[in-house]
Amino acid sequence: MMNMKRLGCALLLIGIAGLTAYSREKGSEYVSPSQAVPRGQAPKMEVQLLNPGEPTKQYAVIFYQGDEAFSGLLEFAEKYHVTSAHFTAIGAVNGATLGWFDSQRKMYKKIPINGQHEVIGMSGDIALYQGKPVVHTHMMVGNSDGTTQGGHVLEAYVSPTLEVMVTEDPVTMQKRFDPATDLTLIDPALK
Repeated sequence: MMNMKRLGCALLLIGIAGLTAYSREKGSEYVSPSQAVPRGQAPKMEVQLLNPGEPTKQYAVIFYQGDEAFSGLLEFAEKYHVTSAHFTAIGAVNGATLGWFDSQRKMYKKIPINGQHEVIGMSGDIALYQGKPVVHTHMMVGNSDGTTQGGHVLEAYVSPTLEVMVTEDPVTMQKRFDPATDLTLIDPALK
């Protein structure tokens, strides 16, 4: 009888744990725009200045196997004091999380990208918000059957490489917080 009670308690606890994990997983279907970006996740990233001595700098920012590109781009902007830029990229990822902005919830609905995919295109910008660089980027990936998926980049794990070409802008772009969307948006009127 005692073993049956223990078994019953164990099954109840497993069930509660399972429901908790399920609700957390369901709750994590969306992510807030203000969620922190991971740091130090692109240890193999290499940067090369492509036009030394020119007033408008152009960089090749190259990521390698296992690097997380979004956090790496933010680290690049901070390290090289990039206050305003735009970029494009091609390469491949083995796992990513993209997002679709749900204006009703003011959150990104996660779009999981599992396995190896070609990065057909990635573009974005870097601007300042409260004196710090902010990266905004979107990506389209190709599946093995030729179909595509795309969205706002939340995280992207490189495999085997991602080649990002960054051009600094001559005028610093500033962002402001937009309470209607909970997003930071570029505001050309800010200097």
